[in-house]
Amino acid sequence: MDETTGTLVVGTFLTLDGVMQAPGGPDEDRDGGFELGGWSVNYWDEQMGEVMDSQFADADALLLGRRTYEIFAAYWPNVDGADDPTAAKLNSMSKYVASRTLDRVEWNNSTLLSGDVVEAVKDLKNERGDVIMVQGSQDLIQTLLAADLIDEFWLWIFPLTLGEGKRLFDDGTVPAALELTDVDTSSTGVQMLRYERAGEIDHGSFTLDEEAE
Repeated sequence: MDETTGTLVVGTFLTLDGVMQAPGGPDEDRDGGFELGGWSVNYWDEQMGEVMDSQFADADALLLGRRTYEIFAAYWPNVDGADDPTAAKLNSMSKYVASRTLDRVEWNNSTLLSGDVVEAVKDLKNERGDVIMVQGSQDLIQTLLAADLIDEFWLWIFPLTLGEGKRLFDDGTVPAALELTDVDTSSTGVQMLRYERAGEIDHGSFTLDEEAE
């Protein structure tokens, strides 16, 4: 676990089998020939909107990969913040974009991170000292997982399986114990879970001791 002062949170939508690819629409991310996008849309209810507003209220800054930044930047500036607290927060909060291909970022209060992404995120956590949330950004999350930089997971588990697609916990995930700190369940069966890092894994065994001779 890194020793930086800020809190890095991964907030993402997942299927029961761990897929996070393209929850919001068929054309969101077709990498690998993925044709099952939009799987989260028909599960939304009023409670999920309230929890979403609450979670973004708890975040101080947003960290995004290139693809998710482009999706968000094309959508959220067109949503009226007067009627949508999440839009108001996203459009006004500080945003940091990790990309090797973008030359500039134009969404309000966005900054392009340069150089090594792991070192840039460590510096960002130390400089800010507050809560930075990663949304989407599967490729970026794999780098952050391998570097052991993630402090909390805010996971929304949708009651379906896809059998294919990009997964949150892929190769390179560091073994770690987690503590469940909050649970909400929507009327459609979506579980909204918060986990915090809880040190190392405490290994044990159910093997029975051999009887004394």
